[in-house]
Amino acid sequence: MEAADERLPVSLLTGFLGSGKSTLLSKLLRRDDMDRTAVVVNEFGEVGLDHALIAHSSENTVLLSSGCLCCTVRSDMVDTLRDLYLKRARQEVPEFQRVVIETTGLADPAPILHTLMSDPLIAARYRLDGVVTTVDAVNGWATLDKQMESVKQAAVADRILLTKTDIADPLRAAALTERLRRLNPAAPIVPAAHGEVAPDRLFGAGLFDPKRKTVDVQAWLNAEAYAGQAAHAHGHNHDHDHGKPDVNRHDDRVGAFCLFVDEPFDWDRLAYWLDLLAAYRGEDLLRIKGLINVKGEDRPVAIHGVQNLFHPPAQLEAWPDDDRRSRIVFITRDLDRATIEETLRTVVSGANAGESANANG
Repeated sequence: MEAADERLPVSLLTGFLGSGKSTLLSKLLRRDDMDRTAVVVNEFGEVGLDHALIAHSSENTVLLSSGCLCCTVRSDMVDTLRDLYLKRARQEVPEFQRVVIETTGLADPAPILHTLMSDPLIAARYRLDGVVTTVDAVNGWATLDKQMESVKQAAVADRILLTKTDIADPLRAAALTERLRRLNPAAPIVPAAHGEVAPDRLFGAGLFDPKRKTVDVQAWLNAEAYAGQAAHAHGHNHDHDHGKPDVNRHDDRVGAFCLFVDEPFDWDRLAYWLDLLAAYRGEDLLRIKGLINVKGEDRPVAIHGVQNLFHPPAQLEAWPDDDRRSRIVFITRDLDRATIEETLRTVVSGANAGESANANG
């Protein structure tokens, strides 16, 4: 786990078309505290126009223009990250301390997260710091209604940046903020005008803090953010009739909840349960994060999964507080809490799923 602290943090910057990713990145790269950042920029199509919009482009900025980063150029991304690391070691590029990958607005973040988590050479040199998603305060509501990709981008985010707040109607921006909180209760929502935001509000979202070399698992998991969400899930003001379900309301298909389990887990049974979920409903498991109390162990184990792929479990140095309950956060699509709990009771004999809160009621 000490070695994990030495790996370079990678932040995934995603968000739907026109939500302000390039403006944000351009502003960020002008800041002195971002001068040791390597940037991988992907643009859908043959011409990478976003590359020209980024201020102070250098050899640390790599353009992948052969297709969408989430599918056809995944191998290019692996090659690029390996090449960047080798150039850094050979001092052919400045010694960057952080990598930001900007995806195309059409990207599904899951395959990129898979690559960062599963490729052994990449995982040995880089660690996922977090997912930053930009949402347009002017058009974001309509985009969430129409584009499933935008819902997934917001649902798996560790930070949500609400852009264009300087020109958005305040009431509509407030309503969109509440909608995003229901979709992803644990992610801080950071408002930004003109693309201006301090880097420390976006980065440092991962399990390990490389500056202090300590575990900030409470911030990473933020399980308490899911408590009480169910009571407020239907107190909002939708632009549709509850009696006539709106097929365009993609986030009605996405649920976020946290299970708290009192009894310690038998690790083999827990692993079997997670394998079953991944095998049968992997496409609907948008993200899983957990802190597990394992039988016979004094220290907790952190788990992290995206769809049907799980990162190797990490045993932490200590519990973050006196609460020894296991807590597992689920962000799912068309997969409700009751189904998850039923499989848990069936497979993990002796584990008693305790109180849990469902963010979508």
